[in-house]
Amino acid sequence: MTVVFDKEKNKAKGILVKGVSKIFYPADREPVEALKPVCLDIQPGEFVAVIGPSGCGKSTLLNIVAGFDQATAGSVVVDDQRIRRPDIDRGMVFQQYALFPWLNVRENVEFGLKQMKVPLAERAEIVGSFLELVGLQDFAEARIDALSGGMKQRVALARVFCTNPSIILMDEPFGALDALTRSMLQTELLSIWREYEKTVMLITHSVQEALVLANRVVIMTSRPGRIKLDIKVDMPYPRDSKSAEFRELEAEILDQLTDEIAKSYGGQSKTLTAD
Repeated sequence: MTVVFDKEKNKAKGILVKGVSKIFYPADREPVEALKPVCLDIQPGEFVAVIGPSGCGKSTLLNIVAGFDQATAGSVVVDDQRIRRPDIDRGMVFQQYALFPWLNVRENVEFGLKQMKVPLAERAEIVGSFLELVGLQDFAEARIDALSGGMKQRVALARVFCTNPSIILMDEPFGALDALTRSMLQTELLSIWREYEKTVMLITHSVQEALVLANRVVIMTSRPGRIKLDIKVDMPYPRDSKSAEFRELEAEILDQLTDEIAKSYGGQSKTLTAD
């Protein structure tokens, strides 16, 4: 079955992050500066991975881009429009799936299409095609709690992509999965991204995952987070994680992250290894 929607509709859009900073004001302690002014220009159709030490503000930045949170200063602009709230044109994939347990697989995948008031026949065709694309066509009526973690994340991917968003935002979507399942889903994600040419912004803690998937890797500093390094990845797909070029770039990024983690530990070095 072929996915039916028009690729010319909802083409990939760029993301312009202009001087975004974020300060949290907890009631019981001092303010926490999560982000220093961050500037980032993601071009339409790019796959950008953002990586940095734990607590550096990666997910905070993604939530601001998604419209779930507001910057203290600065702005995020998509298609000349400032982002102020969530929108179905910016699809979000979470680490913990965020599926509706009272709905079956098919109902979860079609949820966004129903909100968009897509006619029943067209909805069924789109849902069926994406379930086939992620290998879940035989599980359409299955309950969510009967699925493995990898299968749940496939449902989440299908649910986001079937609404044909211009931008896909992903917050460590494969972090809780075993290595084999993670590798399989990375391959599926790359296949869908290359087929439908969407803009993808991925938050990850894995250097290897960033290099397997992205054509740009953005490294953030320790908190308060800001952009330390923006690396263009020119290696062809599919990428060989054992190649000399891959290993060299992986080592460079790990060195940068080690420096930032040392700062968060008061200057004490903490050696990182590839995962």
